Amino acid sequence: MATFSELIKGTTPVLVDFFATWCAPCKVMAPILDEVKSSLGDKVTILKVDVDKNPKAAASFQIQGVPTLILFKEGHIKWRQSGVVQQHILKEIINTHS
Repeated sequence: MATFSELIKGTTPVLVDFFATWCAPCKVMAPILDEVKSSLGDKVTILKVDVDKNPKAAASFQIQGVPTLILFKEGHIKWRQSGVVQQHILKEIINTHS
């Protein structure tokens, strides 16, 4: 299995969901991300990072609120947003960077 840094340096877009188990909006994002993944398949890799279990990862990307979604491609941040993001918007952003 590839490491986080190896994955985000790849040519496939990687959508990282920084979340917390106690966060209500994060629970809303879960089924949206499942739908995006089932719709786009191999066009995107979706990773979930629990900020309470991975404080270093959260700190390194200056995560101040959850959920925060960051889209990486070839090691660069292509898009970032905090809060709940609707499925059609996520698909559009991922397709733009595919």
